Amino acid sequence: RSEQPVVPVARLAGVTREQFLRDIYPRRKPVVLKGMELGTCITKWTVDYLSQAEGSKEVKIHVSAVPQMDFLSKNFVYRTLPFDVFVRRAAEVKHKEYFLSEDEKYYLRSVAEDARKDIADIRKQFPILADDVQIPEYFEKEQFFSSVFRISSAGLQLWTHYDVMDNFLIQVTGKKRVILYSPRDAPYLYLSGTKSEVLDVDNPDLEKYPLFVKAKRYQCLLEAGDVLFIPALWFHNVLSEEFGVALNVFWKHLPAESYDKSDTYGNKDPTAASRAIQILDRALKTLEELPEEYRDFYARRMVLRIQEKAYRNDYG
Repeated sequence: RSEQPVVPVARLAGVTREQFLRDIYPRRKPVVLKGMELGTCITKWTVDYLSQAEGSKEVKIHVSAVPQMDFLSKNFVYRTLPFDVFVRRAAEVKHKEYFLSEDEKYYLRSVAEDARKDIADIRKQFPILADDVQIPEYFEKEQFFSSVFRISSAGLQLWTHYDVMDNFLIQVTGKKRVILYSPRDAPYLYLSGTKSEVLDVDNPDLEKYPLFVKAKRYQCLLEAGDVLFIPALWFHNVLSEEFGVALNVFWKHLPAESYDKSDTYGNKDPTAASRAIQILDRALKTLEELPEEYRDFYARRMVLRIQEKAYRNDYG
């Protein structure tokens, strides 16, 4: 196992909207909220109820022959199944009918009918189930971005990534282990876009990823009825310890105009950040006009300048 320092995520019960906005939200750290009023979904959402409530509407799902899904190498396939068939299969450990193997894993991340134009919203995609849920609206109505319905097979692990919006991960049924890393530890996570290349966070290849041990690992176990607040830019890796149903609610932390208007998944960097990265890429291209020793010197000066002008000094 990696020798990373492990920090348990704080767990708080009975937190009101006012307390959350005053005491928790400004700190920009993950926290598990317990005992929140989430509606009848907590008791109603059995496999039988789910499969009959939304019937045989077609859903697009991820199917993986291995438990650790990797979005960089795309070690899974997309398939379509009627929702009731999918739910029953996802709840099984061994399958009589399958696409890749009898112990394949399933994952649903709900999308809009036209995912290129519209956002995921449980009220539109799964209206019957949406009636069973009371979403904790600890944000202003105009900040709301999306509500993403998720179902995972037991044992499925999602890659480490960050989102650009704040969100609540509402665990309705089943258990999930969530590992999180601070945005400040990005240098140790071997990023490719929004995703980490380190797939196995429990047994990382330290020859390939030697700096990974420096990242501080925050960890929690979510049980049915728990709500995890994940601030924007915090990396998270999710392992479904049991078949489970969850709902993510994303909202905008920054002013609406800060975000890319064409972003229906909520995973494109804020427009100012995207512009800055493009400018940096052009600057690095310009440095290539110099010999190596000069390039090295001016690159180090640029890094110092970025640290001096843009790094925060008050991280706790």
